[in-house]
Amino acid sequence: MAHRSKQIELRDELRDKGMRATPSRIAVLDLLRSVREPMSHSDVADRLEQAAWDRATIYRNLVDLAEVGLLRRTDVGDHVWRFEAIGSEHEAKSHPHFVCTACGTVECLSDTTVAVSPAKTPRAVRRREVEVHLRGLCDDCR
Repeated sequence: MAHRSKQIELRDELRDKGMRATPSRIAVLDLLRSVREPMSHSDVADRLEQAAWDRATIYRNLVDLAEVGLLRRTDVGDHVWRFEAIGSEHEAKSHPHFVCTACGTVECLSDTTVAVSPAKTPRAVRRREVEVHLRGLCDDCR
């Protein structure tokens, strides 16, 4: 029963953004809302492989969901777009990410803030329209 109400909630959210609530869009949004780390297109396609949607459809859904503000798209410097849901767990503005330099995992640092001096700080930084990536070894690779 809870699964059905979640599906209805996702469908309504898509429609509120002016999008058709297709099964593949609902599945993509549901998956990204259920994980804590940003996922690449390949990661999402692999996780939804059993549904037999083609990879191009999944990619178009990711881009479309990002364009309407339901997902955030970020590149952590490896030229791979990663997507994360925007919602109660992730605010609409960007937040720092930790990137492991050994295994490449990316983790959200939602509880981390970056302090900047207000003197001569570019407007983009004050508005939090920049991406901050911290690099190092994750706990598994240390």
